[in-house]
Amino acid sequence: MNTALVVVDVQELLLPLVWRGEELADRIAALARAARRAGAPVVALRQVGPPGTDFDPASPGTRLSPRLCLEPTDVVIDKTATDAFYRTDLAAVLAERRVDTLVLTGVATDYCVDATARSALSHGLDVVLVSDGHAPAADGDPRAGLTAEQVVDRHNRLLAGAVHPGGTLGLRPAADVVFTRRG
Repeated sequence: MNTALVVVDVQELLLPLVWRGEELADRIAALARAARRAGAPVVALRQVGPPGTDFDPASPGTRLSPRLCLEPTDVVIDKTATDAFYRTDLAAVLAERRVDTLVLTGVATDYCVDATARSALSHGLDVVLVSDGHAPAADGDPRAGLTAEQVVDRHNRLLAGAVHPGGTLGLRPAADVVFTRRG
């Protein structure tokens, strides 16, 4: 198994808006350090949009959070959709590094993390969803009557039970994640 840490949209604009954002970023930074120690790649995704919007690539809010402690060897990929594989070179970056398993974490549980997890499975990759490594909006999903914690729990259960061709999805808390690289 060749793993990569994939960090979804932990950006300055979004981090204050999500449930326990600073705690999440610190947990992801620890995972990134562990990945690098094991020789596993760290891939950070960044949501961007048209000029003049909140996601304007030139806007300071689109910068990845400094709390992640990214290093020059980490790969940063801009994306324009919830699915990080859509019209990006993510699949090629992973293939080039012979990655077959994503350790997936980031923002937001019910949007980009969910879409990226499902797409990774459809791309034939295995996914380890860090069960305490993703977050929805701080207020959860008020229209559905769900707190942020309930949104995380619901998506952990839904994604762990998802049936997709190709890959499998398992849940693991950050403390139990192991990064592997084979020759």
